[in-house]
Amino acid sequence: MRDLDGLDDAVAAAAFRRLVRHLRHRSDAENIDLMGLAGFCRNCLSDWVEEADGSMTKDEARAIVYGMPYAQWKAEHQGDATPEQLERMRQSVSKNA
Repeated sequence: MRDLDGLDDAVAAAAFRRLVRHLRHRSDAENIDLMGLAGFCRNCLSDWVEEADGSMTKDEARAIVYGMPYAQWKAEHQGDATPEQLERMRQSVSKNA
């Protein structure tokens, strides 16, 4: 069995790009819901891109993940979180530690 660190960088990059394209397409899957289910969202992914690059700004990384400026995506696709969504997110994120 191959381990994650042994995965070819080109394969990993292709999978990453497919994930980002999928998240761009599925704008109906709000970040709050992703956080509530998986403990990460598009913002987390863009933070990881920023950290991995080392020279990119948060806004640049978010534009890569969102396919547009974050403020525009937020205005077009993000609603207000309900108390239930916020509680699910809190419980889910607590598992990340």
